This record gives sequence, C-alpha cells and structure tokens, in this order.
Amino acid sequence: MEAFFDNKTNIINARICAVLDSAVMYSLETKFDFQGRVRTVLRDENAVGSPSRSAAVAVINWKDKTFEIHGHKRPWQELKRTVGTLFNKTRFWRWSDTRKEYQIEYTHEEWKATIDDGMTIAGQFCVPSRPRLFGKSKPTVIHLTTTALAEDEVFLLLVFIYEEVKRQDKTNTSTPGGTGGW
Repeated sequence: MEAFFDNKTNIINARICAVLDSAVMYSLETKFDFQGRVRTVLRDENAVGSPSRSAAVAVINWKDKTFEIHGHKRPWQELKRTVGTLFNKTRFWRWSDTRKEYQIEYTHEEWKATIDDGMTIAGQFCVPSRPRLFGKSKPTVIHLTTTALAEDEVFLLLVFIYEEVKRQDKTNTSTPGGTGGW
C-alpha cells in the first residue's frame, strides 16, 4: 500500500489517499479540549455501512495513553519498549505476543519500520520538512509492504502517526495546546 496524506500541515486531521488513483482509504479526525489532544480516530472510508459515517477502525487516546484497534484497547506501555542509551535509542512496537515486533527509526525526514533485526523493511512514513515559502511542499507519504499489510496495517498507521506527533511536539515548541502540524 502506498498512500499520501491530503493535509500537508496536519497529519492528525487528514485523509489518507491511495497514490494510484487518489481514492480516499482512511480519514483521521482529532478532538481537542483546552489541555490539548484528546483522541484521534482513524476511519475506514471503504467500510460497508452508512455512507454518512465511516467505520471507526482505530483510536489513539492521548489522555488515556492507549491504542484501540477494532475494539481492543491496549496501553502504550505494553506495546512499546525502548533499548539503548540517552543519545542512541531504538524503539520497538508490538501489538501482541503473537505478532511481529517492529523496530521504528527516524532518519532524514522518514520513519522506517523494520522486522528481523532491521533486515526487512515493513513500512516507511516520509514526512517532508517544513513548508516552503516558494514552491510546493511534498505531501506526507506512507508505504506499507505486504508483510505489514497482512497483520498490522492499522497498528503501523497508528504507530507512525503517534511517533511523528511526538517528534513534532519536541521540535515545534511554538504550537500551543499540542494542535499538531507545523
């Protein structure tokens, strides 16, 4: 699956569209309160059901610090682990003991999920740098391999979004209330 986010400045309020035909696959909608983000809902726009409301597939609960996928809620602390020193940390994410563990790394405007001790790429999440004054900025692009699509498509989407939002929170201190985006 290769897709792009239609909102270049705010990935937590965007639609995820297929690169091939620009068809909307998923949509993200984030609710805020006066303290910041409350939850981000991932909806499947191709689900069978009411045409006015798409099926909610997953939720990032920012206040509860949980992921909820297809009705199963898990705390982040059970899903992730960090190995390494202060300046050289490696993040690992796993939905359950029966699933694969993904090593998540950020280098050069790109998040990369790998399995098998970094030998096999499962997904990439390319986030362009800040918008340019002159010229068009590139959209955020996600690419998931068939390895990831088989079991953990939604989980990896949530992990990439979570990691990028946390990275933006650290690098962009001028955004009040954690509104996300540059």
